[in-house]
Amino acid sequence: MSKTLSPEGALVHPDCTITDSTLDAYTEVGRGSLLNNVSLGAYSYCARGCDISNASIGKFVNIAANVRIGPTDHPMDRASLHHFLYRSDMYWPDESPDDAFFDKRRARRVTIGHDVWIGHGAIIRPEITIGTGAVVGAGAVVTRDVAPYTIVVGVPAEKMRRRFPKQIARRLTELAWWDWDHDRLRMALADFRSLDAEAFLAKYEEMLLH
Repeated sequence: MSKTLSPEGALVHPDCTITDSTLDAYTEVGRGSLLNNVSLGAYSYCARGCDISNASIGKFVNIAANVRIGPTDHPMDRASLHHFLYRSDMYWPDESPDDAFFDKRRARRVTIGHDVWIGHGAIIRPEITIGTGAVVGAGAVVTRDVAPYTIVVGVPAEKMRRRFPKQIARRLTELAWWDWDHDRLRMALADFRSLDAEAFLAKYEEMLLH
């Protein structure tokens, strides 16, 4: 199978199930992943075995294997938790599914910013926002919003530290390199590889002034 990423859309590996989703340029979906009601921004990818539902995912997002985003809930306020309540047509041919229940599920979206790294086996609960540049540690269970350029770890996930000082994070946000076109990214590739964040900012902020 070709492993070439494309500006025309996603590289989707075998055994994936993708429904009601949009996959932007240079995206990749790992083997055996499930995506439902997802928008996957340009250059973002998920590795094998991911289960992602009801999520808006920004550009350049790095999702490791076996990550779960937007796991669906059961109706804990009802007499039963079981899905016969809302998948009723599977049990009685004359019944219909509970469309209102599914509409409510779909509306509880996860929002993930740009250039985020989500570690192996992490779980992100519905209606959570992960800020641009954040890092979610392997195995973390995220139950609260994560601020931009913040690293969280643990169960439940807690802040470990900032990825960068506030000033550097603000300047990266203002530079918004994730909105550069493909050719401009290529021209800056050597600097992405060799410069730390502060040196990269100093160079490209100066270039934008001229």
